[in-house]
Amino acid sequence: MTTVRIFFEKCGESAYISLLDLQRVFHRMLKMSSLPVYYTQGFNPHIYLSFTCPLSLGQESLCESCEVKTEQETIDPQVCFHQPELGMHEFVCYFEESDGTRSPIQQSMDAGLMVYDLFAPDDVEVTKKTKRGCKTLELKHYLDRIEYTIEGGTLRFTALLPCGSGEALNLNPSLLTDFLRTQGAAPVWQCRVVRTHLYNKAGKDFE
Repeated sequence: MTTVRIFFEKCGESAYISLLDLQRVFHRMLKMSSLPVYYTQGFNPHIYLSFTCPLSLGQESLCESCEVKTEQETIDPQVCFHQPELGMHEFVCYFEESDGTRSPIQQSMDAGLMVYDLFAPDDVEVTKKTKRGCKTLELKHYLDRIEYTIEGGTLRFTALLPCGSGEALNLNPSLLTDFLRTQGAAPVWQCRVVRTHLYNKAGKDFE
């Protein structure tokens, strides 16, 4: 069998399609394509399909990917086959002002506050939910890069966070946006999150 990686975007209203519904969409699409995909064995066989670091509902992405196994030994060479080696993912978080009123964090940055000042306290703790319970993390230790700009009424943060599968640490951007809201950023309904890049452990584009 050969593993095929498929890249796609999930933007706009499609960001509100749940992972379960997205799996159903891909299963139907693959069945209609007549590709020689691999089906699991057992009483209820289904197409082997795995999504790479799925995002939370409502978060957009320009670089989503999933993997499907095929029983065909030779595939179009333009398709890439790799084992997952995820290391980091990059996000852009947009905080929109409401009714022309700038949020407290925007007002502070207008006055010269640097983005790194937000993480100056000794403890910037966030709570990550896992299958084994809740885990407290020091957020600033995992922020590889964070930048910001203010364009019109929009505060834009760009951040690089670790991601991976299995035992690897995978941080959702909601941990960052939740912290920024405690610092005076716009509420959740005025925040837009877009994943823009996936990188492997070597820091290169995930292909």
